[in-house]
Amino acid sequence: MPTSPTVPPAVVPAAGPPHRVRRVVLVLGLGALVLVGTIVAVLGVAWARAATSTAGAVAFTRPLAVPPLAESRVEDGVRVFALEARAGVADLGASAPTPTIGLNGDHLGPTLRAARGERVRVDVTNALDETTTLHWHGMHLPPAMDGGPHQMVEPGETWSPTWTVDQPAATLWYHPHLHGQTADQVYRGLAGMFLLDDPAAADGPAADLPHEYGVDDVPVILQDKRFHADGRLDDAVSFLSPVGTLGDTILVNGTPGPYLDVTTERVRLRLLNGSDSRVYDVGLADGGTVRLVGTDGGLLAAPQTVERVRLSPGDRAEVVVTMAPGQRAVLRSFPPDLGVNPVFERFSGGDDTFDLLELRAAATLVPSPDVPATLGATDPADALDESDAVRTRRFELSGSAINGRSMDMTRVDEVVTVGETEVWEVTGLDDTPHNFHVHDVRFRVLDVAGEPPGPDLAGWQDTVYVQPGRVTRLLVRFDAAEGATDPTTPYMFHCHLLTHEDRGMMGQLVVVAPGEQAPSRIDVPGGTHPDHDTDALPGDGTGPRSLAADSHGGH
Repeated sequence: MPTSPTVPPAVVPAAGPPHRVRRVVLVLGLGALVLVGTIVAVLGVAWARAATSTAGAVAFTRPLAVPPLAESRVEDGVRVFALEARAGVADLGASAPTPTIGLNGDHLGPTLRAARGERVRVDVTNALDETTTLHWHGMHLPPAMDGGPHQMVEPGETWSPTWTVDQPAATLWYHPHLHGQTADQVYRGLAGMFLLDDPAAADGPAADLPHEYGVDDVPVILQDKRFHADGRLDDAVSFLSPVGTLGDTILVNGTPGPYLDVTTERVRLRLLNGSDSRVYDVGLADGGTVRLVGTDGGLLAAPQTVERVRLSPGDRAEVVVTMAPGQRAVLRSFPPDLGVNPVFERFSGGDDTFDLLELRAAATLVPSPDVPATLGATDPADALDESDAVRTRRFELSGSAINGRSMDMTRVDEVVTVGETEVWEVTGLDDTPHNFHVHDVRFRVLDVAGEPPGPDLAGWQDTVYVQPGRVTRLLVRFDAAEGATDPTTPYMFHCHLLTHEDRGMMGQLVVVAPGEQAPSRIDVPGGTHPDHDTDALPGDGTGPRSLAADSHGGH
């Protein structure tokens, strides 16, 4: 009988010596420690470098460049300005000349000036090799003239928006609004001021405010920059920054280390935060006070004595500084209270201090009138009252979205009925700095987390800082610009931290007549922004609509 083949026993590898196992564990443990240590070291270095201070370290060696007043002509009763966007090279204080873009020059643009009641036209010519737009920030005008992302100006083209100035005296500005490219184009230099005068107030108390442009009434455009070693602008966003580009050099009107020769007892500074993401808290380095006389939407009813004024991107403020003969005073930005956690605070610029501008008073100063106790009659729009509000809308800012939706140029997000007063509640849901800007309209800040607004928010605003988790309530009314509504051409509302805006934190609204219908979607050049949702519900005043349903219910 055949025998079965013998099956050799399975060979089981012998366990390695104990010292080999311990060696593997030890090596893995040491590797993990090295990795953790490296991460901690990198974060430690980043933390240490994240805070910047130039207090007392700026050599004020250059006279402040004052943007020229734009030339204009009158044609058939219309005041006509001409702006050309062009490439250039500018001395911004870097190691070499810096490639830039500007309007009618190499960097930034001239100051436009017009009066209430004037019909104006701006011929905007694009001499760049890229598409752009030009938005009139703070201006009340028809949406087709607004210069938002829908009014694109292609290379070689001229766009000529025309409107009638119909709002009080104010400090406004202009800048590109090309969706996805706004931060880049503003950072490279496309921006300028637009000043409005009010002839009806020419003989009132506000006439005693300093008003000679470039002498005792001076624009102060604040922008932060960073440079490569070869002089090129560096707009890289730190991987730890929750906001956007933060520069380590502050330019004022494009001037590094600027000083202003003051020849009068009082000087009016028209402050503009023209930065991408940085929030400034502006005051005098010695702790002295200034007189706040105006905010985004125009003059206050009465001046406010303040030590500092907070300016988030897009904000403006007008302050009057009183000088003594021979005095030198430094305008400084102190660390702003951003209201976020300490890590995000630091990496959002909340621990930064910058010396901005030195004021140098002459040995003998021309006398200036006292700042008036009141600044004139109230505008008819001042009759806006919360008791007249017919609805409440809620806007929740988080990530790159408002109310859970990122920008879609074909979608109508909100439909507003002309002449109706509304309350808008704006809240930041993530622990990140944001602000909120609405095109076409001036609004009142009712309260912030139930508390009355501070002096810097006491007047008319079009941009407001939004602290995380704190509801900022706004009183808003849209009046039809030039008496006509337009249900198919939108205005924007968005975070004015430009990187956030470019990433999609923006929505669209249309203004309609009572009973007028608006489409849920509109035809636009370029179509929908890539990767954004296609929710088609227009706003109807019932609060935010998420991708599923309105989670707040009607009001």
